[in-house]
Amino acid sequence: MLLARYYDGVAIHRADKIIYAHFLQPHRVISTCRSSAGGIRDDLEYLYNHQSCEPQGHRLSDEIHGLAIHHPDAYRELIATRHNLPAERCATMGTAANMHMGGMAHERFRDLEVVAVVTAGVETNAGRAGDPAAYHEEDGRYVHAPHAGTIVIMLCISRELRPGALVEAVTMATEAKTATLQELNVPSCYSDGLATGTGTDQIAIAARLDGAPLTGAGKHTRLGELIARSVQIALREALLRQNGLSPASRCSALALLRRLGAREEPFSAAICAHLNDDDAQLLARNLHVVLNDPPTVAAVAALMHLRDQFVWGVLPQSCLPEVFATAAAQLAAAVAGRPQRLPAYREVLEHPPPALTPSATLQLIARAFALGFSEKWVR
Repeated sequence: MLLARYYDGVAIHRADKIIYAHFLQPHRVISTCRSSAGGIRDDLEYLYNHQSCEPQGHRLSDEIHGLAIHHPDAYRELIATRHNLPAERCATMGTAANMHMGGMAHERFRDLEVVAVVTAGVETNAGRAGDPAAYHEEDGRYVHAPHAGTIVIMLCISRELRPGALVEAVTMATEAKTATLQELNVPSCYSDGLATGTGTDQIAIAARLDGAPLTGAGKHTRLGELIARSVQIALREALLRQNGLSPASRCSALALLRRLGAREEPFSAAICAHLNDDDAQLLARNLHVVLNDPPTVAAVAALMHLRDQFVWGVLPQSCLPEVFATAAAQLAAAVAGRPQRLPAYREVLEHPPPALTPSATLQLIARAFALGFSEKWVR
């Protein structure tokens, strides 16, 4: 199915488990394609993104998934043949995301056009740069295969780019991806940090060869702006469709605390452990409302940001007791709706002295929730 044509140079199609860009005019392509078509090429006619497996529970021994990981040229040949595409003219990317849940964006300034087509899944494989690695490569094969969950970005640009600008465009798109994940507070699945991408992200950028190359694609260029904006729009749409992520869905204390290992039932139990039976039952019946209250979410977000500052070494750990006690007291006051009680809450929450570990931070936050909720309906 033809989805759209842009700048008389590219047509975007979708078929069974695939989205592909067909170049109507010659393009220079830079891609992370693992087959022999990867790198920088001027002789390609197609880019495609193919769903090779389901996000969870798909066995690595399954034919297509295994080919995508261990035999990328054979995978390219198989998928291209299925869709009547010339394999030797295709750069390929693969994902577990549903092609119908992808996002598209088109940005324009005068004769400069940028088209972004993005699929995304971050629930099982989001990671932060520098997290512990899960696998390595030996003799051209991966030992321990990658997890499913990938952000795949296809960009098509109406103007020619010099090779250096093409590389700069990759960095611009990557920064835009990371900025979007940070805005949505996407947690790493491998550490207690915020994700900067997933462990298997892929990108391909195609720039039309028109004989008048642009020399830059950074933040100060109009092209850089269009790249970033189109990637962010398309990525937000893909994350909303694939994972249900949106700014509104992230207004949740539990969503912010997931990177510390918080899950609904254990976290609820941790709060209720500090409440009497009546208050515990009342909290259990209204947990989502309490956890999603905007001032309460703001207090949790502030505490988590302060924790990051200590982890990153911006704030000295000698200041941890007073900073955490004050932030936790602010959280208790938000839950209770009693800002005037903040000094009293601080006195309670400063003992025992807080710690930075995920479990200790969650315990402090659970105590703050309980302290505030226990006074919420006191007259």
